[in-house]
Amino acid sequence: MTELLTDLLTGASGALVGAILGLVGGGGSILAVPLLVYAVGITSPHVAIGTSAIAVSISALTNLILHARAGHLKWPCALAFSVAGIAGALTGAHFAKLMDGKQLLFLFGLLMVGVGAAMLRPKKDEGHAEVHLNLNSAVTLLPNLLGAGFVVGLMSGFFGI
Repeated sequence: MTELLTDLLTGASGALVGAILGLVGGGGSILAVPLLVYAVGITSPHVAIGTSAIAVSISALTNLILHARAGHLKWPCALAFSVAGIAGALTGAHFAKLMDGKQLLFLFGLLMVGVGAAMLRPKKDEGHAEVHLNLNSAVTLLPNLLGAGFVVGLMSGFFGI
């Protein structure tokens, strides 16, 4: 593949992922990893996952700033979720590095199918806007926030999503 063609495919892939992220607010790495491996030609799945993680993180930071300015964040919940997520991401990244790249792509494909199937199921409810993490609610909310944060971080670290 010529360098110009690679650059064009890289730019087009990035634009597509950015447009999808802007449209639906997520799913960047689900698109980015296959595009980097199969369209751009990055041969190492580990490099593709790391590259997509950086690109999606920059996009997520931009989104965070916009939502923070609009007052859409529950900071105590976000911080608890994030601390657990960091621990999960470190754990997931450690185990991903131990895995063969082809196996990692296979598991990534299975995850894509699972995510797609989960998105087809109707939501049970819209959540509860009145929920806030404070001293009174910590006993109930913290286990869920920390558990979910760790699992999300684990998946993020392992698959770069």
